Amino acid sequence: MGGCFSDVRGGKEAVGGAQAGPTVHNDAVEFFYRSHGAFPLFSQLELTMSASNLLDLDVTSKSDPMVVVYAKKSDGKLEELGRTEVILNSLNPVWIEKVSIAYQFEMVQPLIFHVYDVDTKYHNVPVKTLNLRDQEFLGEGSCGLSEIVTKQTRSLTLNLMNKNWHGGMRKFGTLTVRAEETIASRSAVEIKFRCSHLENKDLFSKSDPFLRISRIVESGGSIPICKTEVVDNNLNPTWKPVCLSMQQFGSKDTPLVFECFDFNSNGDHVLIGKIQKSVADLEKLYKERSGVNFVFPTSRQGHEKVLKGQLFVDQLFEKEQFSFLDYISSGYELNFMVAVDFTGSNGDPRSPDSLHYIDPYGRLNSYQQAIREVGEVIQFYDDDKRFPAWGFGGRTTNGTVSHCFNLNGSASDFEVEGVEGIMGAYATALHNVSLAGPTLFGLVVNKAAEIASRSLSSSNNKYYVLLIITDGILTDLQETKDALVRASNLPLSVLIVGVGNADFKQMEILDADSGPRLESSTGRIATRDIVQFVAMREVHSGQISVVQGLLEELPGQFLSYMRSMDMKPLTFHAGQPSTS
Repeated sequence: MGGCFSDVRGGKEAVGGAQAGPTVHNDAVEFFYRSHGAFPLFSQLELTMSASNLLDLDVTSKSDPMVVVYAKKSDGKLEELGRTEVILNSLNPVWIEKVSIAYQFEMVQPLIFHVYDVDTKYHNVPVKTLNLRDQEFLGEGSCGLSEIVTKQTRSLTLNLMNKNWHGGMRKFGTLTVRAEETIASRSAVEIKFRCSHLENKDLFSKSDPFLRISRIVESGGSIPICKTEVVDNNLNPTWKPVCLSMQQFGSKDTPLVFECFDFNSNGDHVLIGKIQKSVADLEKLYKERSGVNFVFPTSRQGHEKVLKGQLFVDQLFEKEQFSFLDYISSGYELNFMVAVDFTGSNGDPRSPDSLHYIDPYGRLNSYQQAIREVGEVIQFYDDDKRFPAWGFGGRTTNGTVSHCFNLNGSASDFEVEGVEGIMGAYATALHNVSLAGPTLFGLVVNKAAEIASRSLSSSNNKYYVLLIITDGILTDLQETKDALVRASNLPLSVLIVGVGNADFKQMEILDADSGPRLESSTGRIATRDIVQFVAMREVHSGQISVVQGLLEELPGQFLSYMRSMDMKPLTFHAGQPSTS
């Protein structure tokens, strides 16, 4: 879906009621989603901390500990996220004050925890104003946020260290960090609306209606939470179901405003009519199979004209809406796979101008950069960290051009150990494989799909992520489309990085964000969008990072698959109460 809906097609799509959640770049639209609970790209977490066996630096009493939490930025600097309260006289404190952090799947988020013994004379001073240089340092712990959320308990115990301690070997205790999502409820309601006898607002055709749903807030205003897609040229439209979370609509008794508009491409949409109803009212309409008439404001204040057009609820049911973290922490894994372009257009790897040039001083080329940055994020979600790695478009040692060969040179084993294993296999392959061509994706997509399909018969807790890194224009565009459409109902996402200065319009077609879903040569439409593309030149220009550009849609793609297959977290049982 497009970010700002400047195009007609994008403006006609539904917003905020989709099951897979938004995938947007526009700051205003992103703020809209994140403010109103429409399954945002990040999950807001609260960190709760406790410690055991802390160092006792007080003479007549025990330490008075406090934790300060930092995020370690890409430049190595520490950004303070928050502080706990001070707990008096305790070497085994359990802090109540929580520290909030936005968990972003597409980013590695290193955390640093500093534990201090707060001097007695500062006990009545607000913790936020404490000068940390005046306090005794008890120890430090560090981890990635991913390490916490991937634990089934969502908690991690760290051994505290103190680099400044000069008193010989000493244990400094442990710090346990627990992460919890700040979601009020996982409850959601799926509703299918239709209308009849709408008033026609167009002169030469029929209206193009859509619904906009807003929640009335205590201040008296309203906040838009969802809009349906536009149904063209129809006075009796039926819209696709919308899924509203309790975060969006508040409670079943919260009043909602339903406005029906006639879509105009210039953005000047014409109000057809409106209704104010709660979710409880909608449930009654559904049970009674009855409609409710739209009204239209008149020039007389407080008076409204009752219209002939009616709104009906054809479907309504409640459901649990699980988050990405629910699945990951219950034992679902993301399995990383990579395919590297060995076509001749990359240039001779021995030349510094080549996209495959290995710099003797350690500077990463675009292929290495993409492998390392994406792999380092996804490896946290893969238990065995054994990654399938292939090359395509290269002439292998047997003299034939292959469009899916094992990157490690093995005839049978395509897996390597960890991200460093991929990096090593790639560097070795550049010495053993001659660059050739053409650029074909179909075989590697089919290979990844075969692995994903095979996993369904043995395990339902794996989701596969194929990273394709390429410099060129596809020769097998339609074959690639066919492969991706076939794979769209499998637990698979395909990430594509374009390196160099080629025209990547074909990749943007495969990434259906700004166009229709992929269609195969037989007319089959992709079940869901499984492709995300980013051009490395945009990364080099500073517009985005590799991981943000590639991985921001992955949680949504993962959830779209889980929800389409009605798959629940592994530890979920019917009737189990929802937790926050």
